[in-house]
Amino acid sequence: MASYLRDVRCHAVMSRDEEHDIAVRFAATGDQRLADRLVNANLRLVLKIAFEYRLSRRDVTDLIQEGNLGLVHAVQKFDPHRGVKLATYATWWIRAYMLKFMLANARLVKVGTTRAQRKLFFSLRRARMHLEGKSASDVGADQLAASLAVSEGEVVDMERRLAAPDASLDAPAHLGDDRNLMECIDAGGELAESQLVRSELQEKVCRELEAFGRRLRGRDDLIFRQRLFCDEPTTLASLAADFNVSRERVRQIELRLKERLRVHLVRKLGDAVAEAA
Repeated sequence: MASYLRDVRCHAVMSRDEEHDIAVRFAATGDQRLADRLVNANLRLVLKIAFEYRLSRRDVTDLIQEGNLGLVHAVQKFDPHRGVKLATYATWWIRAYMLKFMLANARLVKVGTTRAQRKLFFSLRRARMHLEGKSASDVGADQLAASLAVSEGEVVDMERRLAAPDASLDAPAHLGDDRNLMECIDAGGELAESQLVRSELQEKVCRELEAFGRRLRGRDDLIFRQRLFCDEPTTLASLAADFNVSRERVRQIELRLKERLRVHLVRKLGDAVAEAA
């Protein structure tokens, strides 16, 4: 941190005219060297804002890092022809990046993902203190909801989230046995390992289907590609008309092909695909 502060002090603050001139040139040319000069000249602003939030984060370097990203974004979006100083415009983006980072990392589990929830996260405690100071009594969720222009249910939900501590997945489940919380959570879907195995098997089957098809000729090849190895199979009647044979004959050829394919897949991939084939 001390090294970073020394580096920041090496970059001089620009005058209003110099900043405007460089910003105009950057807007016209997109020269990244000009953007770098604008960013470096405003690094002190990021430090100032980060230290305002130092009580919310023990490691202020995280906030500086996020604030610098906000500053870079502000420089890219800045319009020098609106008569506003870059520092004034950048302050909004710097704070936005810092607050978003604080919200995302305040708890192990995110407590605010929508715009309304983010508003509640940052404003709920301050609104409660303000209203309790005015009324000298406890403030209900309905009053907080009206003050913040959100629903009462959202206030209740956010207060419940903020009041509940994070629970370790290694903590005992208290179900009368030695299991922890992790062991009691239903994954709710196929395990990643099973998905990977299934995906790899599907790829191997597709390769072997193509290899099997390359060995076929004549009617066998047409029936395989138009009945077995396609998204919309051709009807038996249509193929029978093309070959000038009965539908039953086409069906027999198809059954013979299926048996040959099953034998091929089992020989190449093992019994795991026998049933599917």
